[in-house]
Amino acid sequence: MAPDLYDDHCPVPLTTLGKLYRADEFALADLLDTIPEETRARLAVYLYGRSHTHALGIQVASTCDGEVLRDASGVIGNILHDLPRQPPIKRNDGNSPKASISLAGSRPSGRTAWAAH
Repeated sequence: MAPDLYDDHCPVPLTTLGKLYRADEFALADLLDTIPEETRARLAVYLYGRSHTHALGIQVASTCDGEVLRDASGVIGNILHDLPRQPPIKRNDGNSPKASISLAGSRPSGRTAWAAH
């Protein structure tokens, strides 16, 4: 993460933020264990508010209690508390018909306008 993208409102030092950003799921869990819950809640809000760290914010929020998230950011805290706890959305459960897609366009029968010339 480039230093110019770092915001002074981030609740953790730049070095910690970089480690979190690059961590796999196991290292992330270990790193988050070292951060107090109130700070993690503020960090979740910070990360969630940026498009490139949105998913990481949800992961961090999953480690926080709902009350702590609400204290950190009110309504956004409620959303962050609920997001990681919802069941995943199924793309296609097999009960709905699949839309058929054709790469061939429909052609009127007979000669087209461009072929008449």
